[in-house]
Amino acid sequence: MYLLELGGEDDAFAACEAASAATDVERIGGGLATARSVATGRVRGLAYTHRASEFVGRTDASVDSAVALLSAAPVDREGTVAVRARDVRGETGVSTSDAERVLGQVLVDRGFTVDLDDPDHELRVLFAPTSDDRADTAGEPDGAAGEAGVCALGWLAVESVRDFGDRRPTDKPFFQPGSMDPLLARAVANVAGAAPGRRVLDPMCGTGGVLVEAGLVGADVVGVDAQAKMVGGATENLGHFLDGEDDHAVTDPGDWHVCRGDATRLPLVDDAVDAVVFDAPYGRQSKIETHELDDLVAGALTESRRVADRAVVVADRDWTGAARRAGWTVEHSFERRVHRSLTRYVLVLD
Repeated sequence: MYLLELGGEDDAFAACEAASAATDVERIGGGLATARSVATGRVRGLAYTHRASEFVGRTDASVDSAVALLSAAPVDREGTVAVRARDVRGETGVSTSDAERVLGQVLVDRGFTVDLDDPDHELRVLFAPTSDDRADTAGEPDGAAGEAGVCALGWLAVESVRDFGDRRPTDKPFFQPGSMDPLLARAVANVAGAAPGRRVLDPMCGTGGVLVEAGLVGADVVGVDAQAKMVGGATENLGHFLDGEDDHAVTDPGDWHVCRGDATRLPLVDDAVDAVVFDAPYGRQSKIETHELDDLVAGALTESRRVADRAVVVADRDWTGAARRAGWTVEHSFERRVHRSLTRYVLVLD
């Protein structure tokens, strides 16, 4: 079993992304989940999971309970150790410094030497509120209603690579306003199944942000856009981040190709790709008329169903009806508030 430290404000969405790198993901509290197994290489490429640790156990959110849990747990390792405690959402009121001191002493009594700078092992001690968010999405919390909080312990196994700030849209070789931030782009690529040996298509690729993130976790990517300007810009961005050696890649970057085309008439054979991801034009920002936008998204959903058996759609409105009419089953639906005037809807389709 593994303990996952989730990031962001939407645990359901984070758990859904984590499921691309782990099995049997279940939320156990605010910002925390467990998993039966993890693919450590895939965890390194997650956007909304910060760490995965070998699960020791869980108890209520108090230092005394954490001490009792650790004292009773078997420890099959030796060497130096550091204890890192966090109040994940800052809501439990537990003193993390007291937790580190007392639990560190438990480990010293069991033969460990403390090394805070470069330990052989790191014990994660995580205090969090229990969540009452039971939305119909992956990883529903299973804590008892009314429970004050949870403490979970785990031995750090792998951390995700947190370099998204190096790929801010405004810092890329080609930029256009409205480009998706790399954190969300990585997450939706992962939810779609981006990985080595998989091919991901964006039929409205714009500046290529989603394709960059999918390529950096090893997927082969294909971009299509109706505008020659965007095809040129996406080509520039993909070449910058995916060609040659790049410190941003989690694994060897995938191959890539970009061409000009119509998302409603894709220049691809049936079942040509493993997954489709696209960020639909936003009604308030787009020059496309409403009926034209409806036709565009409906056509893109139909074509996506022809070329793939999985898709993730990001938009400023809920396209569930159009997706179902195109033959898709809605696996998950998320609403992500960006700011007061914009909510992003994320549909995961099978």
